[in-house]
Amino acid sequence: MGVSFQFPTILLPIIIFIVLVVPDFANADWPPSPGYYPSSKFRPMTFYQGYRTLWGPNHQSFDNNGLTMWLDSSSGSGFKSVKPFRSGYFGASIKLQPGYTAGVITAFYLSNAEAHPGYHDEVDIEFLGTTFGKPYTLQTNVYVLGSGDGRIVGREMKFHLWFDPTQDFHHYAILWNPKEIIFLVDDVPIRRYARKDSRTFPLRPMWIYGSIWDASSWATEDGKYKIDYRYQPFVGRFTNFKAGGCSAYAPAWCRPLSASPYRSGGLTGQQNRALQWVQSRYLVYDYCRDNKRDHSQTPECWS
Repeated sequence: MGVSFQFPTILLPIIIFIVLVVPDFANADWPPSPGYYPSSKFRPMTFYQGYRTLWGPNHQSFDNNGLTMWLDSSSGSGFKSVKPFRSGYFGASIKLQPGYTAGVITAFYLSNAEAHPGYHDEVDIEFLGTTFGKPYTLQTNVYVLGSGDGRIVGREMKFHLWFDPTQDFHHYAILWNPKEIIFLVDDVPIRRYARKDSRTFPLRPMWIYGSIWDASSWATEDGKYKIDYRYQPFVGRFTNFKAGGCSAYAPAWCRPLSASPYRSGGLTGQQNRALQWVQSRYLVYDYCRDNKRDHSQTPECWS
């Protein structure tokens, strides 16, 4: 004879709460879906399909999954794209080293410094090294015409991330076209820098770079914490390289890429909501809101 069991009705509201609400707690710190995924438009390429070692060849190793670079007391390392671009999408999946990495910069960026020394343009994704127990800071930056006027005018926006970038690879990308620059993390827009005029926007062709190097003078809390080579080597891993767009050699009719389904550029409403979610929770520095800065050279902040 079977034994029947009657579920206590007093527990039903608790069970419903757990089923319906608790899963949302797990996702509470994850951005809303952007709805559009620019990285899906490009096939991954191997390192040698698009890049060459620029410096520190003895501090690089390669496997089927990509490139590992490291910094120690003797050298860091860097790479550069084979060709320059005048617009496009440029991304890589990166995994950072845990522990004490103060003073270490792991970077993926666009630049034409070698073509225009002292008067160059640059668009940066930089991971600023950190100390034990503190999160990594991702710094985005835009330089226009370098330091040709005797000053370097940076346009830094810094973020903490909604995940631990040392635990797995995540995809970081720059979408650059003649109207805007959009920085993306796992296809989520985190920053949009719109063109106001040619003085505040990079328009000359740039190459893609990656590097790991010692920036103790400023990288971690404005240089408060320096690199400590007792923890060497400091390792950065790159894979899933993606790049496409108009090279500097492409015909004039080459159509610049967009970060959204709109050919004219901009972001969709859903992408903007994801961007606002990130900036409201994880933006930790905005150059336009820094009252100690001289904003005479950054008119985009005036409005």
